[in-house]
Amino acid sequence: MKFKLPLGLLSVIGVLAFSSCSTDDDTEQAVNDSATITVENIIDSKALTQFGTFKNAGSSPVLNPGESTSFSFYAGKGQTISFAAMYGNSNDLFFAPANPGIKLYQDNGDPVTGNVSSQIRLWDNGTRVNETPGPSVNHPGTVENPIKNVAEIALSVPASQLLKAELTHDGGTKFTLKITNTSGGTANETPVSAGVWAVSHISGNTLVKEDPIFTPGKLSANGLTDLAETGKTTTLEQYLTGITGPNSPFSPVLVVVYSGNDNPIFKTGENDRGQGLKELSQQGNADVLAAFLKTQSGIKEVYVLKDPATTVLQPRINGNNGGKASQSISARKGDRIALATMYGQSNDWFVASVNNGVDGSTRGDISSIMGLFDSGTLQSSFPGAHIGSQPAQAESQPVQQLANPNPFTTLPAVPQMIKVTIQ
Repeated sequence: MKFKLPLGLLSVIGVLAFSSCSTDDDTEQAVNDSATITVENIIDSKALTQFGTFKNAGSSPVLNPGESTSFSFYAGKGQTISFAAMYGNSNDLFFAPANPGIKLYQDNGDPVTGNVSSQIRLWDNGTRVNETPGPSVNHPGTVENPIKNVAEIALSVPASQLLKAELTHDGGTKFTLKITNTSGGTANETPVSAGVWAVSHISGNTLVKEDPIFTPGKLSANGLTDLAETGKTTTLEQYLTGITGPNSPFSPVLVVVYSGNDNPIFKTGENDRGQGLKELSQQGNADVLAAFLKTQSGIKEVYVLKDPATTVLQPRINGNNGGKASQSISARKGDRIALATMYGQSNDWFVASVNNGVDGSTRGDISSIMGLFDSGTLQSSFPGAHIGSQPAQAESQPVQQLANPNPFTTLPAVPQMIKVTIQ
């Protein structure tokens, strides 16, 4: 509800005696009470949710025939797993699934499990003249002149018979991929180098990056040549690091001006009160909690801030500004201001002012008082890997502020993701 600040009772004599002074005081008070709160998404969006490396666990990183390794990752429906590793007995050949990677969910939403080796291909990096693959091949070999584009290549034995890939679903959105060198005894027996893997963000039903490691028909780039020619992953890791991170929107923002010592939105250590925090943290719907708060004593103003173009506050994409929402409010010293918004790439996480918000007279950047919280209403998952997957399991746990690193990953500090100012 809109709260009208009381001007107080003035006696007739007082008005006559001090009318000019009182008018000035009232005007100054009105100016001081009026402010604009602005919330901005300042996340620099990244293409990948995760990447990593895999190698033999022994003294050598190389997978010899008969040896295996595995790695775990998180992905929701529509996301895929990509990887690449050098065919050791070659000049510049590498194993990888065709883009956009190995499919992880069936169309009905069930996770894919079992042998997925049929999706593995063998590729020519195009930077070295190919000799007949084998243990006597010269490394690094003759430079291609001119350099060729990355292209699929076929040997006498299919790639799927040289390298075996097996998927296990570990529950929720977690998977493990086991890779085994099965080339032993074939005409193309070979060691397999250490490798890299990657999972792209998804926007709606579209992967943000369908070619995280290589692009057929284009020249090798971003350190892939080091991997394909020498089995070294360092340069490619550096590239993948730069395009991995959050890509989350924030929901419409709930802003409350109130009096008292208790934040009316939530309290850490308490379970969800059934007043609308669940809807905010799970669905980004702040309207339910806003409607409830408007009926409560001590609440002076309640607003739901929306980006005028997209409603939600999108991250910064391709260097453009992120989503932004502003609202004029009236708050004076002694009032409190609190706010909350869903962290979009989560099941039930939200960003909110910690403790009892800020005093109504506060002006400037208040981003430092924002924290990341788990509402405790749904089982948490890797941020960015829940989208479109089967519904998370409901739970009933107390609201808690999340540490960083959180149980899944390390996010930027909250003031590096959301900016809140009062002017």
